[in-house]
Amino acid sequence: MFGAILGDIIGAPYEFDRGGKTKDFPLFKEDSQFTDDSVMTAAVAEALLDTLDGTDDGIRAALIKSMQKWGRRYPDANYGARFSRWLWAEEPKPYFSCGNGSAMRVSAAGWLGDTLEEVRRLARLSSEVTHDHPEGIKGAEAVASAIFLARTGRSKAEIKDFIVNEFGYDLSRTYDEIRPAYHHVETCQQTVPEALTAFFEGESFEDVIRTAVSLGGDCDTLTCIAGSVAEAFYGVPRELVKAAEERLDEALLGVERRLYGTIAKRIKAGFIGRPAAGAAEAGGPAVEIRETAAEDVKNVQRLWADGDVMRFVGFPEGIEESDESMQNWFEWVEGNRPWTNHYSIYEDGVYCGEASYDIDSESGSASLDIKLFPFARGRGIASAALKHAIEDAFANGAETVWVDPHPDNERALALYRRLGFTEKPMPEHVADLGEDPEASVYMELEKE
Repeated sequence: MFGAILGDIIGAPYEFDRGGKTKDFPLFKEDSQFTDDSVMTAAVAEALLDTLDGTDDGIRAALIKSMQKWGRRYPDANYGARFSRWLWAEEPKPYFSCGNGSAMRVSAAGWLGDTLEEVRRLARLSSEVTHDHPEGIKGAEAVASAIFLARTGRSKAEIKDFIVNEFGYDLSRTYDEIRPAYHHVETCQQTVPEALTAFFEGESFEDVIRTAVSLGGDCDTLTCIAGSVAEAFYGVPRELVKAAEERLDEALLGVERRLYGTIAKRIKAGFIGRPAAGAAEAGGPAVEIRETAAEDVKNVQRLWADGDVMRFVGFPEGIEESDESMQNWFEWVEGNRPWTNHYSIYEDGVYCGEASYDIDSESGSASLDIKLFPFARGRGIASAALKHAIEDAFANGAETVWVDPHPDNERALALYRRLGFTEKPMPEHVADLGEDPEASVYMELEKE
């Protein structure tokens, strides 16, 4: 939800090509404020929260009630003409719109469904109450699907392939190809593919936002859509979360807190999802990073057996380790501390994954590793755990730390760059460990 709202707030002052079609602009100005995109995002979120596991008719009724309530509460939020009439109608009916309003308000559906099928159902229902044109519904389903796939750990390539194959959008153009002729247009057909392209090309949450704004046109809505997907993939930097909160009133903040709090509770109950950045500040779960103990070994064993966790290290089916081999591994870790250390990561008591380092005494360099279950990715847990491991490695004698992520692991590459790692030729002592410089990207961070 923060991703969508920030996209709206940041994009609004630059709508109608007022940003010069460049990525170099102030993120916030005096007139940076939320518009109809944020209001309707909150309205849909409230309705879906009120009807978890509800029937289609019950969800539609809640959506109409919530959207009219929030729209009337903020009557000057810059709604379209037909939607404005719908907001005040005594018996509101859908009006066969293919406008991008269905796609800009849908982000909660991407977080509250526990399967792709359920996410698409919620997105369809959220569109149908106004935007019942097939293209309006398609736009909402495509955006919600991208959010779901991003938050459950899929790569950009996998997300792109799914969107192209399932929804038929042309995602072959680059932003440099789109930008010169792009203009203000408010249909899903000419907004959703462009917003998703901004997400695919961006290298961080902020870069996605800047890329989307640089296209011009209806860039508050376009950036709202791009930001909603970027949040699920990258998380949102804390300073931007705070900037958004400063521009929202208590009513909108209340829905935001309720959404992230609900997602956090459903994670603890086994729901496949995770709260986005800002959840901790809104009363969400706390992260604990601790040295792995005997009681954590079963969780580590389960982590290594997960193919989605292990696919980027060459084991797409996971690794099945016996109890005996896990016990031997743990005894080795205990016997080699502090030159080697392993950490177990928990969030509100739920096991999320591992981090570790291993110092080579001859070179003074430490290899660094992190693995997280899909539900724990994309909103700061990995960053916190890596910083913890890096600090300990330096404190125990390392002069440099290094990682070698797979070149297709875009999420990891972006994370390491944010932490200050730089790409370098792989040194001989690392290659001697069996690391393949052709199949990985060597990155290094030096002790300050």
